[in-house]
Amino acid sequence: MLSSDLDLSCRLERAEGHASYRFAEARRRLSPESGADWMQLPGAYAVFDGVDSPVTQAFGLGLFEPLRPKTLDIVEKFFFDRGAPVLLEMSPFAGVSAAQLLCDRGYRPVEISNVMARRVGAPAASTSKSVKVRVTGADEADLWNDVSTRGWSHELPQLAEFLRDMGKINAGRDGSVCFLAELDGTPGAAGMLCLHENVALFGGAATVPEMRRRGLQTALFDARMRYAADQGCDLAMVVVEPGSASQRNAERNGFQIAYTRTKWRLDTTREKRETRSKKP
Repeated sequence: MLSSDLDLSCRLERAEGHASYRFAEARRRLSPESGADWMQLPGAYAVFDGVDSPVTQAFGLGLFEPLRPKTLDIVEKFFFDRGAPVLLEMSPFAGVSAAQLLCDRGYRPVEISNVMARRVGAPAASTSKSVKVRVTGADEADLWNDVSTRGWSHELPQLAEFLRDMGKINAGRDGSVCFLAELDGTPGAAGMLCLHENVALFGGAATVPEMRRRGLQTALFDARMRYAADQGCDLAMVVVEPGSASQRNAERNGFQIAYTRTKWRLDTTREKRETRSKKP
């Protein structure tokens, strides 16, 4: 059983921050006009992928060194200069003093998530003859993205265009490995892994509606876990909404809650905040 502590949180937050930085890097390479950018601080990352992108946020602040006003000045300027709100994913191991500093500067909590982890262990090889999982080739990015988008957009058709755009960048991100699960040779489920410093971040897996409940998700999970083991990873992680079906699925696959994380948001510009603070 994992021990939930500062060292574990440092590894997990750095892995997710690195995956986000790689996403912005891929965005800038594929769409130079996007303005995607990132900044690295001691152990932490701040990433910009567009004003409304869910990737635009910071990870790891307050874990590798105490959170200080000077650090927040730098991070806030990075986001405000690009017209974006400041969004910080904060581990509870950053401590009460970090939360108090955020409150003092006008931040507010906007999201709660469970960071889940487990030891990497290679499952037994599948005996199913009809379900096979493979790593996609460089020429299959569009195929992988199509399966992933179809799986995710079934319940959210209004987000199909957004999901397809995100999938395109995910497929082109360095350090990511894309997987397809096939039923009798027909692709029906897609998932991915992001690997960093022996941590395997499991990206959301999706199955097209007509192939659900056929064992593709289980096979996809097992294949990714075997791949992580083969690459020397010792930790696997996934981030879920508390109490969600994703959490229950992760628990069935041996993940445990390492800690509950809070996302903080600051909407005002630094100049407005400083003006407000000077009022009697």
